[in-house]
Amino acid sequence: MAELLIISSLMMLLALVLYLCIGWPILSTLELPSIAANLHNLHDHLAGVLAASGHTVMARGTAATSSIRFFITCDPENVRHIFTSNHGNYPKGHEFAEIFDIMAGVSFTLDGEPYLRLRAKMLSILGDPRLVASMAASCLDKVRDGVLPFLARVATAGAPFDMQDLTGRLMFDVTSMAVFGVHPGYLSPGPDMPPAHAAAAMDTVMEVGLIRHAVPASWWKSMRRLNIGPERRLAAAHRVLHGFVVAAPRRRRRRLLQTTAIAYMVAGRDTIGTTLPWFFYNLAVNPRVVSGIREELKPIAASRRAASPSPSPSNGDRTTTVMFSPEDTKPLVYLQAALFETLRLYPPGHMERKTAVADDVMPSGHEVRAGDAVLISLYSMGRMESLWGKDCREYRPERWLTGGDGGGSGGAQLRHVPSHKFLAFNSGARMCPGKSIAVMLMKTIAAAVVWNFDV
Repeated sequence: MAELLIISSLMMLLALVLYLCIGWPILSTLELPSIAANLHNLHDHLAGVLAASGHTVMARGTAATSSIRFFITCDPENVRHIFTSNHGNYPKGHEFAEIFDIMAGVSFTLDGEPYLRLRAKMLSILGDPRLVASMAASCLDKVRDGVLPFLARVATAGAPFDMQDLTGRLMFDVTSMAVFGVHPGYLSPGPDMPPAHAAAAMDTVMEVGLIRHAVPASWWKSMRRLNIGPERRLAAAHRVLHGFVVAAPRRRRRRLLQTTAIAYMVAGRDTIGTTLPWFFYNLAVNPRVVSGIREELKPIAASRRAASPSPSPSNGDRTTTVMFSPEDTKPLVYLQAALFETLRLYPPGHMERKTAVADDVMPSGHEVRAGDAVLISLYSMGRMESLWGKDCREYRPERWLTGGDGGGSGGAQLRHVPSHKFLAFNSGARMCPGKSIAVMLMKTIAAAVVWNFDV
């Protein structure tokens, strides 16, 4: 087994080297030495390249692979063209569907009319007040009985913990309740968290998906046939996820196909589970934002204090644990601005990929040919001076507000930013149907943690 792992690892390394040296697009600003030197910082490096290149670059293959072409952009006008004005010409494409084959036939991989029909169904499901109320109640229960006791314990002990693991477990439990009506119990307030096999399998699906993007399809398909390397891990992850879905109550299985259920689970867990750790990190290094959020929460907490169940450590003069319902947090614009500012700088998906169906000319003047891969860098869009100002790399929620006096809202309103400039929830026909639910859940979790604990 050890020899097999070594051989598969060497094959993967060889594949990557050959692909980068022979088949990867060559640009004056993105040559192999530059890529290799910035692998640890690739998204920031790409943001710098795009900023210096008018926000768009064309990548062409070498003489051996002249058919390979990549169009890479963060230009909002190009984004609007790709996602709205001419969106029919830019599907995700067959190759993308192959890469994420575990979610074949669902909105994540579908294009055209099949996608639009499924999207209409998803909007109906996610707009059901009963589902929204169920998710809100489940989230409140898990925060009150799981997250806050866990944080109280580690705060008292002064113990380090993995915030992304915590939020991932929380959202897996919440989403499982909404999709299947079952409670897997991955989040525990105790010192020992239970194994989270299905959640780990989801991580494997996304990690191997990234690897599949990075190497030629013939390489990962060969590894899949041989059942070696990352493809062996992916096959095991598929078995775990399908087993988890099959174990769900029959009444829910009849209404949700396995692939659809898995797609809902990934969407529900990964977006919030990766955003909240960055949110809390930003608060840890920007204490003034914590003060602004608490100013918004103070009037609500004052009315709740008498009903608070227990004392909470590490919360200064906030002497009792307070929970905040979705109705409480819905009007809190500074809290939402702080979350949107996190999504601007650290979007859950750093890159979007499309495929051009027919030749086209972008608003930037670049010509795109049929079959070209189109990459949109969300990470770079959040760091464009022309969009966000010279302080675009700073974490400043106030940029999302109009009127009022900034922190704590003070009569301010949330500033509307068009989706082709703020792509965290996608745009056009691909606009996230669960956006309002995601914002509701993030505000509920964030408010409870920020009020009851010092970050």
